[in-house]
Amino acid sequence: MNEADFLALLRPLATHPAARGFADDAAVLGDLVFTHDMLVEGVHYLSDDPPGEVAWKLLAVNLSDLAAKGATPVGVLMGYTLGVDTAWDKAFVTGLSCALEHFETALLGGDTVSNPAAPRVLSLTAIGRSSIAPSRSGAQAGDALYVTGTIGMAGLGLAELRESSAATGENVERYRRPTPRLSEGRALGPIVHAMMDVSDGLLIDAQRMAAASNLALEIDIDAVPIVGEWMAALTAGDDYELLFAAAPDAALPVNASRIGTFAWGTGLTLCDASGPVPLPNPLGWLHQAAAQ
Repeated sequence: MNEADFLALLRPLATHPAARGFADDAAVLGDLVFTHDMLVEGVHYLSDDPPGEVAWKLLAVNLSDLAAKGATPVGVLMGYTLGVDTAWDKAFVTGLSCALEHFETALLGGDTVSNPAAPRVLSLTAIGRSSIAPSRSGAQAGDALYVTGTIGMAGLGLAELRESSAATGENVERYRRPTPRLSEGRALGPIVHAMMDVSDGLLIDAQRMAAASNLALEIDIDAVPIVGEWMAALTAGDDYELLFAAAPDAALPVNASRIGTFAWGTGLTLCDASGPVPLPNPLGWLHQAAAQ
């Protein structure tokens, strides 16, 4: 069973309107926005990543989901797994304090468990406020697809760290310390028809937006602002830029690149200056159950 299969099992239980049918990265209850993300050692971060950087990433990836709803953070609840390394725990708390201060976010509570024999599992629930909170399912036929920033730097950073844990530089910084686009999300909220962040890879996340909106989507890979080889950049994930649908003549309040077009129909297609481009497999990151 993979992530999508499990969500399909859960979806009939998500009957409250705030759950948005599990077709979004956040729940919206009035003007409150709730999101929850986890980091697992060896899956979302490397075992030798500095604990302070892991704390930053845990907060940042959750705030990125709030950014995609045009929300302002209110506070967070944390679930923390204690290991056997007290120094690691202390450094994590120091890093978390810096991240909370930087993003002007409060730690409201949570839970702590001890599981020294297993990889660390860290989780966070972020709460924000937004009067608009665009979903990922509101794209309209004829809309343009846009993305903020540059795609692929975090994937390169991860590759560099896998080659050498001593690697440094801008790519590594983008991987370990992502920046949630909070101000951009608030500016875009009143204008966009759909919005989400790029966490699992631009292609798989764009496909999710198109599927949630019951539309077809064509992406011009020449128009995507990438770093490195195009397939690796578009499928690596961890970019935490904003992906959004808006009218092609919309006056955007932020810098963004137009990379595709929505149309009636279904499915994701790619093209470049030479014509159609086959879809890579996989399109991005998808959690899978461990083999038995």
